[in-house]
Amino acid sequence: MSNFISPAIQAMNLVRYIGDEVSRLGEPIRTLECADIQEIIGAPSVDFVQHLIEDLKENGTVKGDFGKAYPYSLFRASLTLDGWKQYEAEKRGEFQGNSGFIAMQFGDTNLDRFVKDVVKPAVKERIGYDLVDMRDVARAGVIDNILRTQIRDAAFLIVDLTHDNPGAYWEAGYAEGLGKPVIYICEKAKFETERTHFDTNHCTTVLWSESDADGFQKELIATLRRSLDL
Repeated sequence: MSNFISPAIQAMNLVRYIGDEVSRLGEPIRTLECADIQEIIGAPSVDFVQHLIEDLKENGTVKGDFGKAYPYSLFRASLTLDGWKQYEAEKRGEFQGNSGFIAMQFGDTNLDRFVKDVVKPAVKERIGYDLVDMRDVARAGVIDNILRTQIRDAAFLIVDLTHDNPGAYWEAGYAEGLGKPVIYICEKAKFETERTHFDTNHCTTVLWSESDADGFQKELIATLRRSLDL
């Protein structure tokens, strides 16, 4: 699966970065170097960062003055009032990208293979969303902050509860708190013998088994369509 981050997500990452820095500093960023934030926002090149900034300046989201020498810098970079409104909306989880996020325990060979070969292709091919997990995200920064950002920007969450992973439960709760659609999945034999935590075992849970990948895909996609009003 490609790690391509859409321009819309890159632009939101840029707004978030500027907003975070200005909030921390208490004043505009003295010099915003395009080359320094390329990896942070997931842009393919320094030129692309410049174009994003130009577009965000033109539509009244970002403000500042460009330097004249390449690689370009934006001096006294900050957000406009509209930019701050976008920043605050993203913090509340109101921005939705073109991808979903899957929370799961890593290191289970069967689960890893099932997600790679069955879950992600079904979501992409049948409803047009990329489905990412933390291993797909290659950005600099504190892992907890990146995780929160991925959840805030996701259109929905799929949460695998096969291992009763505490992190997966936390990610589900964070997404539920933001009002994101959360779809639970679990390995069928585990669910039938041990169930999941009592706070979730009454929720709709799509059961999976390697022997019935087609049946799982159909039920998962139907559940996603209902949840997303597709």
